[in-house]
Amino acid sequence: MAAYMKTDTPFYGVQKAGRLSVNRDSVRRFPPESRADYRSAVLALWRQPHREERYLAIDYACSFPRYITVSSIPLYRRMIIDGAWWDFVDSIAIHLVGRVLLNQRPLTTSKVEAWIDDPNLWLRRSSIIGQIGHKESTDTDLLFGACFRRMHEKEFFIRKAIGWALRDYAKTNPSAVRRFALAHRSELSPLSFREATKHLDV
Repeated sequence: MAAYMKTDTPFYGVQKAGRLSVNRDSVRRFPPESRADYRSAVLALWRQPHREERYLAIDYACSFPRYITVSSIPLYRRMIIDGAWWDFVDSIAIHLVGRVLLNQRPLTTSKVEAWIDDPNLWLRRSSIIGQIGHKESTDTDLLFGACFRRMHEKEFFIRKAIGWALRDYAKTNPSAVRRFALAHRSELSPLSFREATKHLDV
């Protein structure tokens, strides 16, 4: 597993079903009574040495919607920076940051938008993919703006993120994605363009 993930972080070897069972028990036995409790519990799991424990930290964080608000963005930002690999970052960006963005867009958009030009690769990736699954609620200015501002990058994880985010939104608004992709065909990387238009007639 470590070889597949290209990481030196140790694994227990616990599969997803086993982790979900542990999380259900943790949620039942140790529910946070305040935002401070929520943050402390998430970080206590996050600081453990094994990769499954960090997965569990994310699962636990996702289990309490009342705390998945703009006030938790600093926590999620820290986890994105610390996690620094796609398996952590994508879950945090989509299921935590993305949920805050969806539910508290006026308070959150400027925070996520600031990540578009951040020196940290994983924050930039998060700014692009954070709206995956938002469908008709997608902020297209934020989505296309993030893709436009990062499409010059040569970094694989950014190029892949652009293609993924656009392909996802194409399920909702294929004409808008087609227009964007064709308008910037010479500027988008072949990977981004191919992924974005995978199911479009271009």
